[in-house]
This record gives sequence, C-alpha cells and structure tokens, in this order.
Amino acid sequence: MDVRNCKKCGRMFNYAMGPAVCPRCKEDLEEKFQEVKKYVYEHQGCGIQEVSDECEVSTQQIKQWLKEERLEFSSDSQVMINCEKCGAPIRSGRFCDKCKNDMTHNLQSAYKKAAVTVQKPKESKENPKMHFLDR
Repeated sequence: MDVRNCKKCGRMFNYAMGPAVCPRCKEDLEEKFQEVKKYVYEHQGCGIQEVSDECEVSTQQIKQWLKEERLEFSSDSQVMINCEKCGAPIRSGRFCDKCKNDMTHNLQSAYKKAAVTVQKPKESKENPKMHFLDR
C-alpha cells in the first residue's frame, strides 16, 4: 500500500496509479473537465484563455487534457499545442503524425533486429552430466 499526499489539497490517500490526486480532488477535476468540454462544444472557435476564464480552470490543466487526448477544440479554432519531439503545431496528443510514424517505424525495426540476434543456446554435449567441483 502506497500512501501519498494529494497534489491539489494535501490530504493523505492510498495511491494506486496515475496522477497523485486524492479521490475527492479527482472527482472535482472530472466535474471541471465535463464543464470545459461542454463549454468548448457550445462555443465553437473559443480559445484556451477564454475557456480558462469562463470555467475557472488553469490553462495548464486544459493543455494537459489536450495532451491526454481527452479534449479537442473544433477545427475552426486557433488552439494548437506543440509536438513534444519536433515542435510542430498539433490539435491534441503529444506527437504529430510524422513523429508518431517515425517512432513506430523505429520500434518495429528495433524489434526485428532483436528477434534476429536472439539465438537458441547451443547444447555443449550430447549427454550432459552434472560436475562437482572440490570433490
């Protein structure tokens, strides 16, 4: 059991996984998310600062939801975040399509190389026996 302090309110709670936020603050954050989601849906073309001011949520939290791909602004909105690898503007997520494809290709080629280099162990003798040292 891992006991931690909540990053939002400081209360102690049993931590399982994910962000170190207690269940009460996690519930409050989810309510705020639903409010932000509704506002973005009703106000097409709004910006992050406008949403932050109207819904009383930090711009950092809105950007975090964009990175988690939980929230996405309409295509006519000017809201963009940057790819973490190359800095290209993207609507949501952490990486642009080009960087995602590059990483996928690199992982697949590394996996193929690793599969080729793994060999079966050679049997040293036809009839292996146990040997004792110092007898």
